[in-house]
Amino acid sequence: MRPPTRIPPQPHPSSRTPRNPYEDLAALADPVDDFGGGAADRSVDPSPDRSLDSRRHGPPEDDDVLGLGLRADDEEADEDWAPPDHGRGRRGRGGFAAVPLALKAVVAVLVCAAFLVVADRWAVLYAEQKAQEKLKDSLDLAAEPEVTIHGFPFLTQMADKRLEKVDVAIPDVAADRVSLAKVEASASDIRLNGSLPTSIRGAVIGRMQGNVLLSFDDLNRELGSSQVKFTEQGRDSVLAVGKLPVAGHDLRMRAEAHIRRVGGRGIETDITGMRLDIADLATYRPGDHAGLQLTRKAANEVRRNMQQAKALLSVPSLAKRLGVPQSAMKETLRSEEELHRVTGAPRFAQKVMRLNLVDVVAEHPWLLKKVGIDPSLMSGLTKLTQPQLSERLSLSFQLPEVPGYVRLQNITVERDGIRADLSGMDLPFGEAAKRHGER
Repeated sequence: MRPPTRIPPQPHPSSRTPRNPYEDLAALADPVDDFGGGAADRSVDPSPDRSLDSRRHGPPEDDDVLGLGLRADDEEADEDWAPPDHGRGRRGRGGFAAVPLALKAVVAVLVCAAFLVVADRWAVLYAEQKAQEKLKDSLDLAAEPEVTIHGFPFLTQMADKRLEKVDVAIPDVAADRVSLAKVEASASDIRLNGSLPTSIRGAVIGRMQGNVLLSFDDLNRELGSSQVKFTEQGRDSVLAVGKLPVAGHDLRMRAEAHIRRVGGRGIETDITGMRLDIADLATYRPGDHAGLQLTRKAANEVRRNMQQAKALLSVPSLAKRLGVPQSAMKETLRSEEELHRVTGAPRFAQKVMRLNLVDVVAEHPWLLKKVGIDPSLMSGLTKLTQPQLSERLSLSFQLPEVPGYVRLQNITVERDGIRADLSGMDLPFGEAAKRHGER
């Protein structure tokens, strides 16, 4: 008869050791001792049947047959059983809690630094806007200038009321008859006045370096009126080419303007080499030594046209300049053979080109008509004086009056226009400028 199954003792409910479910499974197995037939069988010497016991019950409890370091069940049972840990402890900790403390400190510093940088840049933008408004009001500008404040951090500069460097670009500055296309300056050692950062009332610029540009586009629009174009002629010269209406005729004009500095705040031009071309017939040069001379094309036409040649030789002063003596003048005018001999000379055309007709047209106005020039045109040309023409092409300008020391230097002519270096020191703006004017 099969003996009853032994049930292991249950732990007290108050015990803190968790119940081992494997012990319940082991209790359901048959007792090992009952396989041998009870207590009587255990008293017999087990040595003859040792191999049988080995086959039935396996190796001794203390033996580790496989050499894997496995312990017997009873040794394992002596230890308190605990449920396996499947990572619940690791998952229970938050992701940020697992970050090292040093890394947390670095992240905090970076976040604070980012906020400070944003605040610093915002303060820079605010200060630039205020400076632009003050500068526009102070110089009475039509367009708002562009102000760029350098240096970091800006807030420490504001606390010290002193800026390291500020760049300023001012477009379209009125300067006498013309407009300066652009004024660029870099200011340093700027002392601020007012409660910062919201109430900047003024500033004093310690040092300033920059340049001004008088563009050819502005000169063409303001002086040329779309009829005269200004271009670079050399390092200190400007070439003006265009049309000038005179007595109903559009004459081609050409002149050179030499740039020079006047004092420390102005630029003036000397107009030289001005000439007015009357079609392909003649060239007029105004001035104290005004002249009207035939072109090569017109001189060759006089050489071929007998009527025009006789018209010139009929004036004694012109015949003398053409190499015909007074004694031979009548014979030259009567004889076509003699006239051909005079006009056929190799240097006759060159002599005609050197003739100045201005000094004879007053007494012989018909002479111009003979060579194809409208006499009324000459009347209009003689009324044009060099100062009047120079005034039309004058590139002079003066810097606007500002408090402090400002000077022009190193004037050069470039492809885009006339550029001059600018320097200054102790330049007040805002309330500082007002106090400067009261002194």
